[in-house]
Amino acid sequence: MVALLISLCGAVPVLAQTASSDNYKASEMQFGAGSSVESCSGSYCARASIGDIAGGESKSLSNTAAFGPTAPSEPSLDMIINTGVVNLGVLTTEVPATKTATMKIRTYLTDGYTLQITGEPPKYANHTLATPAVPTASTPGTEQFGINLVANTTPSVGTNPEQVPSGEFSFGTVLANYSTPNRFMYSSGDVVARSLTQTGQTDYTVSFIINISNETPAGQFKGEYSAVIVPIY
Repeated sequence: MVALLISLCGAVPVLAQTASSDNYKASEMQFGAGSSVESCSGSYCARASIGDIAGGESKSLSNTAAFGPTAPSEPSLDMIINTGVVNLGVLTTEVPATKTATMKIRTYLTDGYTLQITGEPPKYANHTLATPAVPTASTPGTEQFGINLVANTTPSVGTNPEQVPSGEFSFGTVLANYSTPNRFMYSSGDVVARSLTQTGQTDYTVSFIINISNETPAGQFKGEYSAVIVPIY
């Protein structure tokens, strides 16, 4: 039996400074419409505003303008992944065991990201399952552990990356070693996908396949894996 565990952690630092000179200091500033910061002296306070932020539509007889919220100014990187322990049951030499894991990634105000999969191949006692070093077809009866991130027919598992809302706004791509249908490989720490620009959401599906041979020792094989996403600035 094989158990797969996928986990993720990360953080993005944010810094702020006070603007000052030898004679003056601004301890709090706000720019833009609808300012809520007051300027005060000993006896008086004033708050200046050029109007609140608008939302909705403005129409004339022939034109329509749509207004939405102000875009945030902080860089962000978001990832949603389905994690947990998966029991693949009893393996046989006739058919491969398969499992998928999905992850959704998007960035804002960055130059993109890289996605790595890390972790040792499934292991029992002193025996570790063999992993192809190059993209290789699934071969039942031959010991093999591999992944890819595209739709496959042999075995029937996985889907191609989905760009959300469309390819005009989302640009995540799978690297060559993991983007060939029906070909699988694995090397811990490989970058498997990336975007080289800020991007809307890309939904990836990682497909795991496991084949065993008659020489594979009986036992409970386990593997623990992490999805590591690194922003590019």
